[in-house]
Amino acid sequence: MAVEKTGKGMVKKSVAFIGLGVMGYPMAGHLSRSGFNVRVYNRTEQRAKMWVAEFGGDYAMTPKDAALNCDIVFVCVGNDDDVRAVVLGDSGALVGMNKGAVLVDHTTASAGLARELSEKADSLNIGFLDAPVSGGQAGAENGALTVMVGGEPEVFEMVQPVMESYASFSNLLGQSGSGQLAKMANQICIAGVIEGLAEGLSFARRAGLDGAELIETISKGAAGSWQMLNRHGTMLDGKYDFGFAVDWMRKDLNIALEEAALNGSPLPLVEMVDQFYSEVQESGGGRLDTSSLLTRYD
Repeated sequence: MAVEKTGKGMVKKSVAFIGLGVMGYPMAGHLSRSGFNVRVYNRTEQRAKMWVAEFGGDYAMTPKDAALNCDIVFVCVGNDDDVRAVVLGDSGALVGMNKGAVLVDHTTASAGLARELSEKADSLNIGFLDAPVSGGQAGAENGALTVMVGGEPEVFEMVQPVMESYASFSNLLGQSGSGQLAKMANQICIAGVIEGLAEGLSFARRAGLDGAELIETISKGAAGSWQMLNRHGTMLDGKYDFGFAVDWMRKDLNIALEEAALNGSPLPLVEMVDQFYSEVQESGGGRLDTSSLLTRYD
């Protein structure tokens, strides 16, 4: 494998980062700041030029060119189709990668796609990890993401020190697809917490309680959560123009529902919250933060 550890720490290698959205842009930036040689690709060329102007390195015109001679190629795009578009085909990243390099997909996508890419990469003697992240835009900007990983242990051990550039925690959960399955479980839990918070705040408002005083009290007990601490204030102020968008959450929940249909898992709460998010979308709130569930009760 191309990435090695030495007695003095991590050997700085060349990496590519494909996808410079709200997550990928700062993640690639942390890699550059950590001393890695970074080449980027983004479908909108201007975004790639902006990144290079801020962080250095260079940009490529195709995913294949971005991946040429890189030890690790990171991908962080929108969905399964987007991943296939930048990884497979004549101009895809896999065509440009050398044997022994590693492809790391940070996209939240299906477990089936992860297994498909793992098989394809293995046939080319290329390592592969499905590695969706949690922590949102703030986590990406602060280098404090959590990474859920599926793949081979030896590949994970090689790549983990590099991911530490933008992640505060990463864990290998099993074979290819396991990272995506873990992200589905993560989104299932978040959906329930946000809906509970929205209902609690709505109830408190109608009951005549001060929302801020309420949260200051109950957040110290068993009801406390990351969502409560980080989203209650903006929810009470009716501010939702930041964070993880409803459109993307619905995408993630539908991935979970499709997987649940395959493995026989009942997800009644997810089905309900997904319906609630569809109502937010229908009212024009598709780009609002996921905490906008509260708007249904206003």
